[in-house]
Amino acid sequence: MIDRQTDVLIIGAGHNGLVCAAYLAAGGLSVRVVERRDVVGGAAVTEEFYPGYRNSTASYTVSLLNPKVIADLDLYAHGLKVVERDISNFWPTGTKEGEYLKLTFDPARNAQEFARLSPHDADALPRYYEAIDVAADVLRDLVLKTPPNLGGGISDLWRALTTGGRLARLKQKHQTLILDLFTKSAAEFLKGYFEHPAIIGAFAFDGIVGAYASPYTAGTAYVLLHHAFGEVNGKKGRWGHAIGGMGAITAAMRRVAESRGVEIATGAPVAGVVVENGRAVGARLESGETLRARAVVSNVSPKLLLTHLVGADDIDADARRRMENYACGSGTFRMNVALKELPQFSCLPGAGAEEHHRSGIVIGPSVDYLDKAWLDARLYGWSREPIVEMLIPSTMDDSLAPEGRHVASLFCQQFAPELSDGRTWDSCRDLAAETIIDTVTKYAPNFRESVIARQIHSPLDLERKFGLVAGDIMHGRLSLDQMFSTRPMPGHADYRMPVKGLYLCGSGAHPGGGVTGAPGHNAAEIILSDFRARRIPA
Repeated sequence: MIDRQTDVLIIGAGHNGLVCAAYLAAGGLSVRVVERRDVVGGAAVTEEFYPGYRNSTASYTVSLLNPKVIADLDLYAHGLKVVERDISNFWPTGTKEGEYLKLTFDPARNAQEFARLSPHDADALPRYYEAIDVAADVLRDLVLKTPPNLGGGISDLWRALTTGGRLARLKQKHQTLILDLFTKSAAEFLKGYFEHPAIIGAFAFDGIVGAYASPYTAGTAYVLLHHAFGEVNGKKGRWGHAIGGMGAITAAMRRVAESRGVEIATGAPVAGVVVENGRAVGARLESGETLRARAVVSNVSPKLLLTHLVGADDIDADARRRMENYACGSGTFRMNVALKELPQFSCLPGAGAEEHHRSGIVIGPSVDYLDKAWLDARLYGWSREPIVEMLIPSTMDDSLAPEGRHVASLFCQQFAPELSDGRTWDSCRDLAAETIIDTVTKYAPNFRESVIARQIHSPLDLERKFGLVAGDIMHGRLSLDQMFSTRPMPGHADYRMPVKGLYLCGSGAHPGGGVTGAPGHNAAEIILSDFRARRIPA
């Protein structure tokens, strides 16, 4: 059956798809969104995983959501509420009392905290803050701008000159700083400021979030920066929690999109993009129905789009070959647990909820621990002492668990996207989950006994459930060959894919992963400009 034509068909109702849809509808276009799952939100969803216990299933914290997107979509008026963490992060650096590090939002307090471990590092902290603030401001300027295409035309030349002009106005030392952040490893960059392995490891953690890499891998300094440009409620560098979980963000986005006339269909998996005479003209659903549109926009991984949904005969062979080699795999293993009590850490004894329970709790005591975790995964498939970031959102949001009980998110790395020696994640997921629980229990002795239920997402589960190729939460590695003008591939950084009328609005496009809304915003600008310029046939 062939359906009526709309102006735009968007594949995937993840947050970027919803953002893109809302902007396009505001621009006067008719928009339809189709979603494979029975719920919108993609990886930004809240689900009940055990009776009475709800949590953010995949993505789990708020910071990178762009303030312009929040304002343009008026998300707060549509039900979104974000509360800030008491402190940023808490690292148990050992199992004995006092062996911990806290990172707060108060620079003076942080200096005192660091001085316990290294007076040198406490003195270096203001210099580090200055550097990150300068670099993060540069990145904030770039996230809502379309990158210039390599070898492009006049518009791309203008974008390149504009970007180059922004960098040329920086002081020479800041230009060097940007170069360092885009090319060095996180560990190498941080050792230019700090000396204590726990402090280097604390900051290096952000350099490997969503990156299946060692903190000594070149390019991880940029990943660190990628996690530093966020803000919450107008406060730069803050992290927070959406009341109701991450699904509250996409629920608000859905309300905005539908209020602007967007049609959203769930339970509608796409089998392929329909291409006629070299132009994308719709999508074929697995049900057999064909939905026609003047333009097709994809919110799925570019690798999934261009090697699976677009037929081999409909795309240039070189482009398809490059996308077949597009690097995916963030080494991520996600668990949610229902808890009968809060974990109590032997390094900071206490009886109830403290400020560190309302922060990101990171099991990653040193930079060498982070490195060994990656080496372990390369050798054995997953780390025998994995890196774990625990958030306990029920300490800030009592809607997620019964009174006196809690839910926790466990964001875990390093776990190989694919296992060797004939093993599969279906046969090994429970063994890996036990390793994670053992690791947390080493630092919080009551943890294992407090677990009532658990929800497990191996890299394979993340791919099957959310369409994240190789379990990659970023829709592709954030490396120099896959970022800015080369994301997702050279010549197609402007959200226009190598099939006419086909666009990319997801995290596989600039500026990359995280719940930012920026790719959806940027893609909408390009699509609207193409409609206004009549580059898209009626």
